[in-house]
Amino acid sequence: MWKTFAYSISLLFFLNYSMIQVNAQDTISFPLKIRAGIELSGPVIYYTDKNILNAEGFISLDLNEKRSVILDAGYLNFKYSQNNYSYLNKGSYIRVGMDFNLLQPEKSQGKYWAGIGLRYGLSRFKSEVPSFQKTDYWGTTISSIAQKTNWGHFLEVSPGVRAEIFNHLSIGWNISLRMLLYTSTGKDLKPVNFPGFGNGTKTITPGMSYFIVWNIPYKKIQVIRKKEVKEQPDENDDTDTQNTNSTIRN
Repeated sequence: MWKTFAYSISLLFFLNYSMIQVNAQDTISFPLKIRAGIELSGPVIYYTDKNILNAEGFISLDLNEKRSVILDAGYLNFKYSQNNYSYLNKGSYIRVGMDFNLLQPEKSQGKYWAGIGLRYGLSRFKSEVPSFQKTDYWGTTISSIAQKTNWGHFLEVSPGVRAEIFNHLSIGWNISLRMLLYTSTGKDLKPVNFPGFGNGTKTITPGMSYFIVWNIPYKKIQVIRKKEVKEQPDENDDTDTQNTNSTIRN
């Protein structure tokens, strides 16, 4: 009985050790991170054009090696004027969604990201026309449109890349394609530029952003490494080839 018990314990230990060895070979340790980033192009544009102030940042949380949830938030103060027209718009916005990393875990290592993001955006802004001038047959009319609070809803698709250049510090960029769902301004007074979206007179508008990102690891997970399967030569093909060569020689 004791021999049987000792044999069983030894067998279980051997099987457990074997599984550990297999898992060690087939899995990798992958760090999950919390990320906080600041958009860089907004301050640069404001430095060259005081009529546009756009400040934006984001925070994201890795769910696994492929997916992370993200929250963008920002503020816009936009001024526009011509000889007979002036326009003001300022407000804030949020975008919530998910990022998908298309790199394999053994290549991304929690440091590199190349993928696509999907967002839903909500914008709240105040717009007004301090003055406008219209000239017709009856003469010149000068008037204004009072400030009004409006809302905007939109969707965004944003492919991009990101790379860790120093420990915990990454840089990256992404391009954006935004589709307008709704604005409370109505079709006759669409906003020239509203927060988080861009040109409100268009249904679809592009954009581009550059980020500097701080990465904070909070957890490590074990991810199964996908092995590349090499094609094995078909023995039947080799046999057919040999038969064909023999026929040709004959």
